[in-house]
Amino acid sequence: MRKTFAIALMLAASLGLAACDKKSEDKAQDANQHAEQAQQDMNKAQDKVNEAAKENAEAAKAQAESNEAAAKEAPATEAPKTN
Repeated sequence: MRKTFAIALMLAASLGLAACDKKSEDKAQDANQHAEQAQQDMNKAQDKVNEAAKENAEAAKAQAESNEAAAKEAPATEAPKTN
């Protein structure tokens, strides 16, 4: 009786471990896929941040040029006051 019980217990334990092992492999694969997707999304987000920074730099440069041109034109367009 003890031998039969021990064999049945070992069989149940090994089947239980085999079933759990497959699920953990699936979970690990899913986790890897999600990590890869997250990395791709982070790369896309970083590209967008870089583009926005470049556009901001170009806009600041254009604004500086505009201010400089306005400053040069302002004294030339003002007429001297006469009394």
